[in-house]
Amino acid sequence: MAAFLLGAVLLIVQPQVVPSRPAINSKAETSSQSVQRELLKKTSQKNDFKENIHSNGSCQQLPHTIIIGVRKGGTRALLEMLSLHPDIAAAESEVHFFDWEDHYRNGLQWYINQMPFSYPHQITVEKTPAYFTSPKVPERVYNMNQSMRLLLILRDPSERVLSDYTQVFYNHMQKHKPYPSIEQFLIKDGELNVGYKAINRSLYYIHMQNWLKYFPLDHIHIVDGDKLIKDPFPEIEKVERFLKLSPQINASNFYFNKTKGFYCLRDSGRERCLHESKGRAHPQVDTWLLGKLHEYFHEPNKKFFELVGRTFDWH
Repeated sequence: MAAFLLGAVLLIVQPQVVPSRPAINSKAETSSQSVQRELLKKTSQKNDFKENIHSNGSCQQLPHTIIIGVRKGGTRALLEMLSLHPDIAAAESEVHFFDWEDHYRNGLQWYINQMPFSYPHQITVEKTPAYFTSPKVPERVYNMNQSMRLLLILRDPSERVLSDYTQVFYNHMQKHKPYPSIEQFLIKDGELNVGYKAINRSLYYIHMQNWLKYFPLDHIHIVDGDKLIKDPFPEIEKVERFLKLSPQINASNFYFNKTKGFYCLRDSGRERCLHESKGRAHPQVDTWLLGKLHEYFHEPNKKFFELVGRTFDWH
């Protein structure tokens, strides 16, 4: 009887194929589902696996798409914009399942419990920007679902470094804690400090190589974060096509807020903008130092362009 109930539960949590879902390879899907079943069995034995089904017919299930990064690349904006589509159900918080060991040890049941309730025709999405630069994550995602569709949003590496610093700086200011100037991080012995973590996170080709060991390039859609800021609609259209979604998001869903200096969203007559922490002004950086950043990223950017067969308008 227990085996029968477990089998019924596994059928419920598996993604159902519907027209608006990503097209997947049946052979890969079978292998992926087999791995998921084994993980769920282990989880059910440990945590007394339960059916997470709402009375309205919705349920919690594993994500069909993950926004894997990059940190300070525009992941929150991408998720909010994508959530305008009625066939998208998005997790509200960054889950950190695959990159935090304490979370990963909890198993897939815990992961499912972090997901939103969604209907059979919807795509469940979660985003955790740290996934892209975490070495263990690609293999772990692959082991869960070999057919996973991944979204990666990138921006000019130099600008991303400045945004990275800006976020940490304001986090310290809010806690009334002092924080060094950006020059103290970027300069070491009169030269660019290439050991600075924010710089390493911007070496996209290194991290992309790790993901391409497990997922083909056509399963990873790269969103141009700089273009998303300047003109969001064309970028979101591309995401809709990648996820095989019906075109539901329109140019009228976006409007430029002159006060904030970036695009906000209009959904069913209701207007909303990203949190005030988004779009903060970067610190003033000496022209010489900016030049050093641009020079340093020239070769890594070139390698990344060759790796993905696409160029971006970066310094």
